[in-house]
Order: sequence, then C-alpha cells, then structure tokens
Amino acid sequence: MASNWRTLNGVLLFDKPLELSSNIALQKVRRLFQAEKAGHTGTLDPLATGLLPVCFGEATKFSVGLLESDKTYRARIRLGQTTTTGDAEGEITASQDVSVSEAQVQEALQGLHGEIQQLPPMHSALKHQGKPLYEYIRKGETVARELRSVVIHELVLERFSGDELEISVRCSKGTYVRTLAEDIGLALGCGAHLTGLRRTKIARFSLDNAYTLPQLEAMTSAERDACLLPLDCMLQDLPRLDLDSVQLLRLAQGQRLGLDLALPDGKLRMYAGGEFVGMGELSGRRLSPGRLIASVARSAAQRGGLAAPPDVIA
Repeated sequence: MASNWRTLNGVLLFDKPLELSSNIALQKVRRLFQAEKAGHTGTLDPLATGLLPVCFGEATKFSVGLLESDKTYRARIRLGQTTTTGDAEGEITASQDVSVSEAQVQEALQGLHGEIQQLPPMHSALKHQGKPLYEYIRKGETVARELRSVVIHELVLERFSGDELEISVRCSKGTYVRTLAEDIGLALGCGAHLTGLRRTKIARFSLDNAYTLPQLEAMTSAERDACLLPLDCMLQDLPRLDLDSVQLLRLAQGQRLGLDLALPDGKLRMYAGGEFVGMGELSGRRLSPGRLIASVARSAAQRGGLAAPPDVIA
C-alpha cells in the first residue's frame, strides 16, 4: 500500500449521495482521509441517499451495534404502479388509476405497524450460497426465499397527494422499505413502488450531524479529522466499566476476571485511566475479554512480558 496511507481511528457520519453504491462511496471517503482501513455500517442502494456511518481503523471492531440497530427512513412512494424491482429502477409491470383517500392510506399504514413478515426481494444483496440474490436475477434465475420477521416501530404519513405519498418509518434491521412500499400498495388495492429513499437515523446518530462529499472535499486534512467521532461513540448504550492497570493486563493476556459487579450479564464498554480500551463480556460475575483496541492490548501485554493474544487484538 502507498506510503501516504495512514492509520486512522474514528467514525464519520457520511451523507451518501444519489447513484453511488455504498462501497464506492466508502472508497471515495477512505481516499479523502488516506485511511488504511475503513468499513461502513449497513448498505444503502445506489438510488437511496442519507446516513452511512464510515468506520476507520479500530472502529470497525465495534460497528456490530449499529448493524443491529433500528433505522429511520424518509420514503417517497408512487401509487398505481408496480415494478420488477419494487423501486424506480425496475420496469413497470402493471398500472392502474388511483382513487384512494387519505383516510384509506392512514388505515393501510396502521395495519403495517408492529411485527410483520417480509419476503426479501430478488433484487437485493441478501446472499444465497455465497452470492447476492441480484446476481441470480440478472441470469433470469429465481431463488426460493423464506419470509422474515421485521418490526415497524413507527410509520407516519408525511405527505399525500393523489398518486404519491411520503412516509417516515423507523424499523428494525433487515427491513426492506421497497417491500414495505409494495405492501402499502397491496393494502390499498392499487399497487405501488418506491421512488425515493433517504436514511435519516441509525440508533442515536442523525443525518443532521453528517457530512456530504463536497463538504469533505473542501476541507483541509485537519478539518476532516476533526469531523471524526471517538471509537466508543457506537457503544454508549452499553454499561461502562472502569479497570485498573492490573485488570487490563490480565484481560490483555486473555484471562477472565472474577468481579462482584451490580451489572447484568452482557457486553460492557471498558475504560482504563479514563481511556476507552474495548469491549468485554460479563457472564455470571466473570468478565471475559472481547474486542480490545490493538495498541492498548499490545502495550498492556508487553508490560507484562507477553505478547497479546491474536484473538484479542485482531
């Protein structure tokens, strides 16, 4: 790798533009920051825009929480037309006149609250036998898919005008908003497809604090670096545990600690000397090392005369 690539740790809230895939957007941001390692937390389709957290360096270890979190979207839906893909990228398969009232739309939305079943669309990145479904459909093949349970926490009608409506939806991971649009059309008896999608929130992170590509390109390197959030920003919902230097050393050596804590079993965010050092797992008053920051784990282990275990620092 070129010598100008650098080690960088942190999280950027990025506003993905239209018509870029999540991976291409990621690579553009990575090159701007000259970061050796980067990943994103949840794919957005090319026709979708909005919040795409980019994790640099050590932050990739702690991104699982965002992948599992609820998402919030603003969606635009065209009534009276269905397409092959459930969105505006596909070919129109059926059209009909639309004659529905706002009250009927509200009733349809109300019926889709809570836990619902969705059939993942063939035009999706969901994998079957190691390949995304869209690769099968490109070859004219259809794969049998199982219904999946998702949860629609909030579904609000923001605008309704004839054959078009806009909704905001807060939903569980794995929800396909284009499938939700089709379900709305089915409930109204006129068909529908998704014409626009913008992700506005992931867990506690909002698009209001995100940066666009032109904004980042106009900044100096120091200004861009100042946009990064700290490594523990994705773990703020986890209980905090402060360790002393001996406890950190033992965890860095792969040992478990016996602790009398008034905390429930589960994941913890851990600190030593006020510095975030990683995640641990508490089970029956036994704390196991989970994912530790590599430099912290290596330094603590070396102070103890041992190399940090690969499964701890990887």
